[in-house]
Amino acid sequence: MQRWQEVLKSNFRDLTKLADFLELDEEQRRSLFIRQNFPLNLPLRLATKIAKRKLDDPILRQFVPVTDESFSVEQFVLDPLGESRCIQKGKLLHKYRGRVLLVCTSACAMHCRYCFRQHYPYETEKKDFQEELEYIFQDQSVREVILSGGDPLSLPDFRLKELFTALSTMNHVKRIRFHSRFPIGIPERIDDSFCEIMRTIKQQVWFVVHVNHPRELDEDVLKHLNKLQKAGAILLNQSVLLRGVNDSVDVLVELSEKLVDNGIVPYYLHQLDQVKGTAHFEVDKEHGKELLREMEKYLSGYALPKYAQEIAGEESKKLIFY
Repeated sequence: MQRWQEVLKSNFRDLTKLADFLELDEEQRRSLFIRQNFPLNLPLRLATKIAKRKLDDPILRQFVPVTDESFSVEQFVLDPLGESRCIQKGKLLHKYRGRVLLVCTSACAMHCRYCFRQHYPYETEKKDFQEELEYIFQDQSVREVILSGGDPLSLPDFRLKELFTALSTMNHVKRIRFHSRFPIGIPERIDDSFCEIMRTIKQQVWFVVHVNHPRELDEDVLKHLNKLQKAGAILLNQSVLLRGVNDSVDVLVELSEKLVDNGIVPYYLHQLDQVKGTAHFEVDKEHGKELLREMEKYLSGYALPKYAQEIAGEESKKLIFY
């Protein structure tokens, strides 16, 4: 099996080469859009799942930049969640009581076109997280550390191991939570070396993957996610409700069933964060509520995700009741 670093090198980063691969005609190519500050980055595995000559493919819509991103809508802003106001030390965000979020890296396995951190001021990468770890050590109220980014699995194993070793000395920290989309595009990242590190983590590990459409979950992806489960992680999934991707009952029910059949709990269905350049993805909340009401007719309670929205300045995510 190829090492994940080698697989990562096969990502599509050139829009013309991807258009050739997808056999797009000239008219379709005029709908594509290059943004220097948030360029194309698409794993080959996901590219092969895109239907040829179709701009409305649900995988393509998630990852391929189109001219709709250039349209300005007033309420869609650079920092919709107000994260700049939550930075405590370096790369550490403290939004909610009892838990902190470490922005481990700006690097990611893929660029989702609706990403709420696409304008985040990552600046430079850090060589260590000493000031962030000192903050966590001093604040005894912190019971959960969330690793995010970018994608925390972009870090090499030795950096992650250093981080876990430091956190293992903090008895007040009971849980470590990963937020990662790496396994969906490059499942090879969940290799034996990483799983061995996972087994050494003192705290309970919660691993949140990000899947929006059932076609993202192939046999190989599920096999590698099962490795995480065998290493002791509890697996959850979060999705974003996206127009033209998963805004239908059939797609969302199929996704939930595929997740629970493989021991992954559907956790959140997020209302889109209103970040600049993503208005074309937004689904009206009333339609979202109707989708949840219909899903409830087909799914067991544990298979029904919470419909939620994050609002800047609030003390927690807000559930959208239907």
